[in-house]
Amino acid sequence: MQKILIANRGEIALRVMRTARKMGIKTVAIYSEADRHAPHVQFADQAFCVGPAPSNESYLKMDKIIEIAKAHAVDGIHPGYGFLSENAVFAKKVTDAGITFIGPSPFSIEVMGSKLAAKEAVKDYGIPMVPGIDRAIEDVDLAIEIANDIGFPILIKASAGGGGKGMRIVEKEEELAEQMARAISEAKSAFGDGSVFIEKYIASPRHIEIQVLADRHGNTVHLFERECSIQRRHQKVVEEAPSAVLTPEVRKAMGEAAVKVAVAAKYEGAGTVEFLIDDQLNFYFLEMNTRLQVEHPVTELITGVDLVEQQIKVARGEQLSFTQEDLKIEGHAVELRVYAEDPVNNFLPSVGTLERYQIPVGEGIRVDDGFKEGMDIPIYYDPMIAKLITYAPSRALAIEKMKQAIADYHIEGLATTLPFGRFVMDHDAFLSGNFNTHFVKQHFKPDELAFGKETEAELAALLAIKVLEEGQQRVKDIKHHSNHWRNR
Repeated sequence: MQKILIANRGEIALRVMRTARKMGIKTVAIYSEADRHAPHVQFADQAFCVGPAPSNESYLKMDKIIEIAKAHAVDGIHPGYGFLSENAVFAKKVTDAGITFIGPSPFSIEVMGSKLAAKEAVKDYGIPMVPGIDRAIEDVDLAIEIANDIGFPILIKASAGGGGKGMRIVEKEEELAEQMARAISEAKSAFGDGSVFIEKYIASPRHIEIQVLADRHGNTVHLFERECSIQRRHQKVVEEAPSAVLTPEVRKAMGEAAVKVAVAAKYEGAGTVEFLIDDQLNFYFLEMNTRLQVEHPVTELITGVDLVEQQIKVARGEQLSFTQEDLKIEGHAVELRVYAEDPVNNFLPSVGTLERYQIPVGEGIRVDDGFKEGMDIPIYYDPMIAKLITYAPSRALAIEKMKQAIADYHIEGLATTLPFGRFVMDHDAFLSGNFNTHFVKQHFKPDELAFGKETEAELAALLAIKVLEEGQQRVKDIKHHSNHWRNR
């Protein structure tokens, strides 16, 4: 494999390119008109515009991307995450064009892309499942019967869903009809598929996922877990590895279950098996993401494995060079997604210009980003600016390092999630490990961040007054102590 096209943008495009360059592989970038001057475009060996800013006119144009790849002797296409990364049609188009898709097969993507199909695929492998049904329904009377059987509260979920879309929590029977109609409507709008199913709602779950790697020679391993329970709008903001609560026995059982899921999907490459876990450490299969995850750096840091390198090697037909017994956890890593969002204002997007952009540096600090000072954050795409990751021998030290890294990360011109990250790192629930996916709802108080800003402003004003007063005093003293002034 001599040349790879990265069918993505921003930090993940750069992330893939850096590993490809390390492996001696040339890279091809694609970009929309909004990303013409982006770092990933400048870093690549070649770069080509695929269309206007909207993603459906650029980064989602399958045929245009493949046309560029064929015209420039590309051997493989890496989809990154988001956009076309879990699109079975795109994967098939790539392979049909005689180009290697650096990811799983269209079959695996399709099976695991539907929550119902995924449940069906793994049901014979003894994987723990959340109580519920394994088929799509639209009949409200049947839904009421099922809900009463498994017990309220229940969760209505879109089969093709993700990111919280097409998902409704129902506390009592009289709410079910309305919430089901809303879930179906939202699922049709978001995914073009209104299929929904019902399962028991786990009231206070943790969201823990297991990284897996598989080659085409029958070898599958897991690279332990990532804790992903700090979320807003069902989307992750803070992740860490390993989890602070898993026992060695539960970790082993979850890892073995994740490997079984990968085997059931005939999986190749890097993927993630997601689980819900209750306060008794019972775990339940949620879904499989058939791509590289945003939070993959924390796994890389605790295992020493470059997951992008492994993706490329598997796509080239190589066997995994290590076994499960070779893998072990060393140290602790924490990741904060730095979004252009205002946590004081319900995490609403805060697009604008990076008037100042200075990243933290130092041992155990990693920043995966795709922007530079002076650039605009486009309104057309996900508002993530960067991923800030810290690594240390222990969880406590990794958290302390994250606090310092947040303090040293200087962004001006728009609101970001950096203050929220500091709030999390300081909170007793996070420090103790006693938290779940409701952390934001249960603990986060936006006015505390606003108060913090006011306090900082007041302190700055007081400091300015103090400096002014000291300066005035020094001016007075100069008449009598000129030598003292010069020696200051």
